[in-house]
Amino acid sequence: MKPEVIILMESSLDGKLHPSRWTRSPDGERKDWGSMYERTHEALAGDAWMVGRVTMQEMSKATAHPPAQNSAVARPLHVARRGAKSYAIALDPSGKVHFAGGAVGGDPAIALLGKDIGDAHLAELQADGVSYIVSEGAEMDLAAMLETLNRAFDIKRLLLEGGGAINGSLLAAGLVDEVNILVGPAFDGDVGQQGVVAFPGGLAGKCELSFRSATPIDYGMVHLRYAVSRPR
Repeated sequence: MKPEVIILMESSLDGKLHPSRWTRSPDGERKDWGSMYERTHEALAGDAWMVGRVTMQEMSKATAHPPAQNSAVARPLHVARRGAKSYAIALDPSGKVHFAGGAVGGDPAIALLGKDIGDAHLAELQADGVSYIVSEGAEMDLAAMLETLNRAFDIKRLLLEGGGAINGSLLAAGLVDEVNILVGPAFDGDVGQQGVVAFPGGLAGKCELSFRSATPIDYGMVHLRYAVSRPR
């Protein structure tokens, strides 16, 4: 059984993700919008949160530091810690994310990796106290990895927090149960910036959204909720 997967994103009115580039508003500022995101994150009470490679690299800020001598490494699963209140998960097919210790933001880290990840990178993760799951096939089976997260770490509710590519991949695979977007009173306007969802060829025919609620919250923001289902 996979965890319940809930997308949680903060967006401008034109669907862009980085408040540092948004227009100003008398209703709130970047720090105010961020506080509403954190409040919603806590209220959704996930057992874990997951982001893509680029986002996790920005958060971890670590560089490669393989151990001097590679110890034996486990495949496809290494569990560094069980029983945490919350986990930080990185979808990192190419093994480019490095960690400064076993946690991100205080939450034990788990890396989801592609099949061809070398032993040196796995040894580095083990030495840092980072759990990981290595794909057993050439293509990453996200459904199987989610089931492993549930079985090995008891993760029952996972908050998917971007960027757009990882959101699009899980939506296309039919693995998302709900979308939550906090829309701020601002525009970005940069046509080159990625939005809430990105998937090659688009998502038409891959998922359907049904309205759950639209709730005005503080600082001019609106909390939108949609259930996600597969097309019939």
